[in-house]
Amino acid sequence: MNGCFQTLVLAAVLALSAPFAAQAQTAAPVATEPAVAAPTGPPAGFVAPAEPRPDENNATRGKTQPGNNAPMWRAVRESGTQPGTTSMKGSELGVLVQPFVQYPGSQFTTAGEAWRQVRNQWIIPYGGALLLIVLGAIAIFYFSKGPLGGHETDTGRQIQRFTPFERSAHWTNAIAFVLLAVSGVIMAFGKFFLLPVLGATLFGWLSFALKNVHNFLGPVFAVSLVVVFITFVRDNLPAKGDWNWLRRGGGLMGDHEVPSHRFNAGEKLLFWGGVFLMGMLVVASGLVLDKLVPGWGETRGQMQVAHMVHAVAAVLMMAMFIGHIYIGTIGMKGAYKSMRTGYVDESWAKEHHEWWYDDIKAGKIPADRSAPPAAPLGTSAPQA
Repeated sequence: MNGCFQTLVLAAVLALSAPFAAQAQTAAPVATEPAVAAPTGPPAGFVAPAEPRPDENNATRGKTQPGNNAPMWRAVRESGTQPGTTSMKGSELGVLVQPFVQYPGSQFTTAGEAWRQVRNQWIIPYGGALLLIVLGAIAIFYFSKGPLGGHETDTGRQIQRFTPFERSAHWTNAIAFVLLAVSGVIMAFGKFFLLPVLGATLFGWLSFALKNVHNFLGPVFAVSLVVVFITFVRDNLPAKGDWNWLRRGGGLMGDHEVPSHRFNAGEKLLFWGGVFLMGMLVVASGLVLDKLVPGWGETRGQMQVAHMVHAVAAVLMMAMFIGHIYIGTIGMKGAYKSMRTGYVDESWAKEHHEWWYDDIKAGKIPADRSAPPAAPLGTSAPQA
């Protein structure tokens, strides 16, 4: 009985599966070789790499996924602002990155990135624009007005305007300033106008050399600036008539200058604003950047603040002294000679500094401070 039942079940299964088998044989050709079964898993002995942990170092990551150092940067974001371990001495040498901050108008970022944005988006473009505007204004003034002075005929009688010591102090400070200004401009703006011309290699060597020149000349400029301030401070104190000179613009747009003492009000503003205020800021911040101020320049935050103060003060100082250099060279007849030889003609003194000339003529100020006291101008010296 059981055998018959099994036979009937087997026959029914074969009958039901026959149509499907026939359809498969007509749809596909008969394979000439037996089919190879597709792999259903990894080969024997294969071990899949584990998902890297957040604290996994670059060495392990480099073996499993070469070139992917995401764990390191993840660690930097999470704990890079915390002190680590270093063999070098210093207050911040164990900290990889600065703390994260958010300043107005910017997204949440590191203090270093905030400083970079201030430098690249504010100091560089606006500082460069200011220097170009000053140069353009001076060019327009020169071609429209021409050199100042020359309205009086030379008399041949010379008046000492600067002593040898005053000229030495001035030229030392002036040469240091020009070299610092040129090197600073090239380091800050050189990539815009020199890099395309010189190429990366030559510009890199030039920038490196100028950086060292800048660092070594900084202390020389600082000392010479103090000497210049002490030497000329007495004649740059406010005096009667200074406001009238400023109110009338020194008479630069007319044919005659406003009377003034040894230094006019414009020169006094340059002295107190450029030499004293901007000079003090440039020197102080520069010494911090050179790490010559004890207790300062040891942290990145101090260096960044010092750099911003140094850059802004230096640009303002250069903008002011561009005008001074112009007047002292091609902008005023006889001005360069006064600093080169120390002497000016009597007519020059009368035209540009009338009250100073009157004091010399009255004998209140010696006409030549390097020689024994002489008789006032316009009189003959007593005969022996």
